[in-house]
Amino acid sequence: MLYVEGEVIDGAREAIDELRARGLGLRFVTNTTARSRTATLEKLSRLGFSVAEHELVTPAALAVQLCRERGYRRVALIMNEEVKRDFAALEEDDRAEAVIIGDLGSAFGYDVLNHAFRQVMAGAELIALQKNRYWLRADGLSLDVGPFVAAIEFASGREAYVVGKPARGFFDGVLAELGVNAGAAAMVGDDIESDIGGALQVGLAGILVRTGKYREEQVRESGMQPSAVVDSIADVPRLLAGGLNPTSRVRRQLPAVLHRPNAWILVDPLSPRPPDRASRDRSADASGLARQGGKKTCEGLCWSWG
Repeated sequence: MLYVEGEVIDGAREAIDELRARGLGLRFVTNTTARSRTATLEKLSRLGFSVAEHELVTPAALAVQLCRERGYRRVALIMNEEVKRDFAALEEDDRAEAVIIGDLGSAFGYDVLNHAFRQVMAGAELIALQKNRYWLRADGLSLDVGPFVAAIEFASGREAYVVGKPARGFFDGVLAELGVNAGAAAMVGDDIESDIGGALQVGLAGILVRTGKYREEQVRESGMQPSAVVDSIADVPRLLAGGLNPTSRVRRQLPAVLHRPNAWILVDPLSPRPPDRASRDRSADASGLARQGGKKTCEGLCWSWG
């Protein structure tokens, strides 16, 4: 939402600078489970965004916080080696008190899942960094973390605690860390389900941008009503100042506190590259299959960082 792969959204740097200059607090929130916190901060810095470590919120950081709160020290980490670095405060142990599942890509397999299943059956809590069903890679639709989490849930009969968006706990955790109520914050993102839907359910304003993975048809199918829709992050300072571009839409009144200093803006920094036509067609075909029988897909939610 600030950049797509290695390309910065036009006006994104200036928008962040202007929001800071107005005294608005910022948090950069992401669902990534494939890249470490350090790597994410380095990428943002290379692209010209100055983001302090405490300003970046990831599912891994919230999972560590959850383990501390629940007194878990020994954990099983089902994720790639890079992301494991974010769990240095915990001890990886077969006698796990919690099984934490992130992105393992093609390394997911029977032995990995069966071992995790046995640990859950032995009493470990199942924690999912996110539970997206699938995402769109350059070569087509691919399974995300959710199906593997669901397999262990089904086999064990135990529900995972999900720390990533759009889980209520994700937004509640961010607000608790900031010490503010939901009415004093807004979420800016391009995902109608995980960004906007997750924010609205806890009382934040949800500002949808038309960059990255934004698709008008997905917005219609979701049935959700963003607080406002703007072309990109570049329009957000003007929106909060009370001015709008001709193509912007405000669907509901933004809280007055968002127009003043000391409000908080949550920003999802990264958008997946918009798929080509063939990929969109494959995605639409899969969405149609998922909706058979009257079931709604989570296509607006299912994506990941590359």
